[in-house]
Amino acid sequence: MKFFEEKRREVMKHIEKFMLEKMNEYLKPIDTIWQPSDFLPDSSRETFFSEIKELQESAQGLSYDLVAVLIGDTITEEALPTYESWLTMVEGVSDNEEGGWMKWTRHWTAEENRHGDLLNKYLYLTGRVNMRAMEVSTQYLIADGFDIGTGHDPYRNFIYTSFQELATNVSHRRVASQAKKAGDTLLSKMCGVIASDEARHAKAYKYFIERTFEVDANEAMLAFEDMMRKKIVMPAHFLREIGMKIGQTFGHFTDAAQRLGIYTAIDYVDILKELIADWHIASVTDLKEDGEKARDYIMALPDRLLRVAERMKNPMLEYKFSWING
Repeated sequence: MKFFEEKRREVMKHIEKFMLEKMNEYLKPIDTIWQPSDFLPDSSRETFFSEIKELQESAQGLSYDLVAVLIGDTITEEALPTYESWLTMVEGVSDNEEGGWMKWTRHWTAEENRHGDLLNKYLYLTGRVNMRAMEVSTQYLIADGFDIGTGHDPYRNFIYTSFQELATNVSHRRVASQAKKAGDTLLSKMCGVIASDEARHAKAYKYFIERTFEVDANEAMLAFEDMMRKKIVMPAHFLREIGMKIGQTFGHFTDAAQRLGIYTAIDYVDILKELIADWHIASVTDLKEDGEKARDYIMALPDRLLRVAERMKNPMLEYKFSWING
């Protein structure tokens, strides 16, 4: 075990120099990147109240399920303290407080922090949301933490973040599209810029794993197989509301997303296919016997999952969330 931990640290040190070279490509300058106030009504202007009225009128066209998904996405974004503390526990990240990986973690967190800020303020202004109920769910999600099956292993963690950033990109992009159809162009723009951030972050984490395959192919393949056998769980899988047990609300949230086509079982398969292609899994060399078996499992998995996904029925059961007024 000590040998594997040491090898992971060596690989993280190796990748770090490439990450620092490309950091400005994956993260934007703080002074010029968008901020929540760029999109929201300005309380210092005389037009503030008329802008809120316009925002509320546009938000009335959003379906119940779409509001539910948006709230779930917002709570997920706002549980950022959990994600930052989890990343700092990854092997090779916090070895040096001033090192490159801690710099990456802090800057990534700073960019992600804007997402929850923007969506939370928007939801508050719509008048459609029971903010206290939503805030309780957010506090629960942070307090409950999460178990995503990665341990402190950087390979498993970056495979997870590669998958997860792609998934959040899909979700925010689809909410943007449906908001536009419903006549809420402001929400559409907001979710569009958030989706763009997520795509950029996914590109970074995919690059980290691509570099890992170059220097430790067998262990990277085994980590990929292990994460896919466990299944990639969403960071909000412990989601709950007032008076409910841990994780009880998550299924209702994902049902709403599935019904709307915001994020589906087919999307899960498509993301897996993208990672297989981007990491050139079919042509990876320097694999041992267990690595070859892991690759065989991964290569066959999309077709297996697709058959299951195609048999799944769209969930019809409607659920009344405590988060939504009326």
